[in-house]
Amino acid sequence: MEDKKVYICLADGSIFEGKSFGASGEVLGELVFTTGMCGYIETLTDPSYYGQIVMQTFPLIGNYGFIDEDAESPSSAVSAYIVREYCENPSNFRCGETLDEYLKKNNIVGVFDVDTREITKIIRESGVMNALITSDPSKIDYDKIDSYLIKDAVKSVSITKPSMSPSSEHKYNVVLIDYGTKSNIIRELNNRGCNVAVVPYNTKAEDILNLNPDGIMLSNGPGNPEENIDAINELKKLIGKKPIFAICLGHQLLALSQGAKTTKLKYGHRGVNQPVKNLETGRTFISSQNHGYAVVNDTVEKAGGTISYVNANDNTCEGIDYKDKMAFSVQFHPEACSGPHDTRFIFDKFIDMMGGNK
Repeated sequence: MEDKKVYICLADGSIFEGKSFGASGEVLGELVFTTGMCGYIETLTDPSYYGQIVMQTFPLIGNYGFIDEDAESPSSAVSAYIVREYCENPSNFRCGETLDEYLKKNNIVGVFDVDTREITKIIRESGVMNALITSDPSKIDYDKIDSYLIKDAVKSVSITKPSMSPSSEHKYNVVLIDYGTKSNIIRELNNRGCNVAVVPYNTKAEDILNLNPDGIMLSNGPGNPEENIDAINELKKLIGKKPIFAICLGHQLLALSQGAKTTKLKYGHRGVNQPVKNLETGRTFISSQNHGYAVVNDTVEKAGGTISYVNANDNTCEGIDYKDKMAFSVQFHPEACSGPHDTRFIFDKFIDMMGGNK
């Protein structure tokens, strides 16, 4: 059977011909690239990619198939998936299905056999842009492409009802606000003796405090942080009341709640090889990241924070300490399941804030 032709139509007018795999159909989204050589399962199931067409820069994807146990959420939030080449016959004893089968089952449009290197160069030079995947490039509505905007991202991926994840060695009670959380945040907390109550993004501060937790965790998530006005207002009521640890979108929302500003990056940081420098020790760690926005450096001090980490490539803010408010945050992912694991010690800092090892 001959592979069906599809076309990736970028907002700047560039068109790339590829072949279809996964689900069929036309899809519009914000095109981003990620540089990880492995961890594509975690990428596909990371809620932070909501509304985005995700392209892998590594040329071969799918060689260990799809493994349900490695998923970071029950479903995929990506709009479409682009690879240079996908592996049709994966080899791994844990493999449950092929990448193609997973995409079909989850109705995700896939494209392969395209020049991902050239598309990446365009995004790096021009910045993240919208794109349309279609089988008919003669009927492209560029006004529709240009006007596409990711909306209600957090609302679309957060849980709707609270859930509990107990630890086998219970020491602490943590409330995790789900803005689009990855499962490994819960696992890392469970491994450190934390019972984790996961609550929806729009849970009121009063209801969280009524649970009397030892600490509060703010998760990662998708979209423009400034869109989440109600969530930001609730964080204003929480900070200083209990120890708070925030990751990625949670880091941005906490900063906004204190008066800092955020900005959209040209093409974001997405991959597993981002260097972050600890400003106190001078040590640099390799981190996993997935974000398109950053806290503006010169607004942190006015917000009562101190920058703790910066990106060694572009000096953007990667961490903030609010020393007089029992709170801290990082932009990168210390919980990254597929690695690197260099910064997992940051979870121990949260444990220490809650009283250390009981």
